Amino acid sequence: MRRGLPALRGLLGGGSAGRPLRLLAPSGPEPLAKGSGGGQLNVLPSFGFLFDIDGVLVRGKTPIPAAKTAFQKLVNSQGQFLVPVVFVTNAGNCLRQKKADQLSHILGVPISQDQVMMSHSPLRMFKRYHEKCVLVSGQGPLLDIAQDLGFSQPITIETLREKYPLLDVVDHDRTPDVSYPSAVELPKIEAVVLFGEPVRWETNLQLIIDVLLTSGYPGNPYHHENYPHIPVLACNMDLMWVAEAQSPRFGHGTFMVCLENIYKKITGKDLKYEALMGKPSELTYQYAEYLIRTQAAERRWKQPIQTLYAVGDNLMTDVYGANLYNRYLEEKNSRKGSKTQIQAKVAGGRGSAALSQDDEIDNSWENELASAAATHCRSVLVCTGVYNPHTEAPLDTKESITETVFHGHRDFRFDPGLVEPDHIVPDVDAAVDLIFHLENFAPN
Repeated sequence: MRRGLPALRGLLGGGSAGRPLRLLAPSGPEPLAKGSGGGQLNVLPSFGFLFDIDGVLVRGKTPIPAAKTAFQKLVNSQGQFLVPVVFVTNAGNCLRQKKADQLSHILGVPISQDQVMMSHSPLRMFKRYHEKCVLVSGQGPLLDIAQDLGFSQPITIETLREKYPLLDVVDHDRTPDVSYPSAVELPKIEAVVLFGEPVRWETNLQLIIDVLLTSGYPGNPYHHENYPHIPVLACNMDLMWVAEAQSPRFGHGTFMVCLENIYKKITGKDLKYEALMGKPSELTYQYAEYLIRTQAAERRWKQPIQTLYAVGDNLMTDVYGANLYNRYLEEKNSRKGSKTQIQAKVAGGRGSAALSQDDEIDNSWENELASAAATHCRSVLVCTGVYNPHTEAPLDTKESITETVFHGHRDFRFDPGLVEPDHIVPDVDAAVDLIFHLENFAPN
């Protein structure tokens, strides 16, 4: 049974008849699912945690107080985790080790880089592109990130701007003092990788469009007949994210909306993505489950990890993604024995995005992902980030579902069932208490 709030019920058009809708009190959990809270206590985990970071553990650079308390319950006296834990963030502006160091400092427990999944982490599987010249967009140590993922010929927007100084002219103060193109030719750009929101949007938008409309030769004239364009792989579809400000801030999803609309306005055609990764894509959760299984194997826990608990603050990414993956697991388990395809995104009426072993993902990786053992992925929504439990519900709940503004990506369908969390709790500490209770978990 799922529990929500009146504001959430208004958002979703009322929910199921007879479903109780109220927030768990901070004082502790109570049984929320039939059969939970009773029976023999478990000392070995058959479940794992997928924690979002922004809005769950921190707001910007400020730790959320409940986070440190929660993580003291997740480790033993030697600092070893009692259950497998993976941090699944849509951030992509740093290396995993740096994020692990930040989390270790914030939470007061040792975090390994192998427990950290950035939005771009699944790009390790896209070996088809690793030897190609790719244009990378975002911020932070982009070349280091790209090379760590396996790309051998990444080119940044700034490098492209330097080699083609006539292309970036929106900012008149940065207009180059030259009247001729550079004589230095770069290799053909064979793909565009969007890691995250860049700093100078106008420069990035201009040069990415140039690359797409010239089939990888940005110094050449546009050729609109070159369609479909060269591959675009995008990480992190969050429209907004929570920092220290009182209201959410623009995320990479907002940048993608700009890019998609500019491309369509110029060409009359849709921008196509070879792959979309980061929450809520199924590929992200498949990779996260692989990391969970790896941790369990390293600790020699014999019991299979059957249930994943995704703890997040965003209905349109954390909850949508967890529920989408749960649906995928249920369908997969109902047709065991048939070949499973790895999906990088959900098609929103724009064609299939299934990736087979002969397509984008390396064969060995597909075998790893296809061996998933989990049967459920449960969504747990916290109230310390994007989600606001005090949002006023629409007056007309019958029509609210058609009036809901969908903040998910263009290529994902809006399904009201996918944005309804299994559980709502005040904060991450309450989430840990709840999940231990549901799993009858009492580690030694």
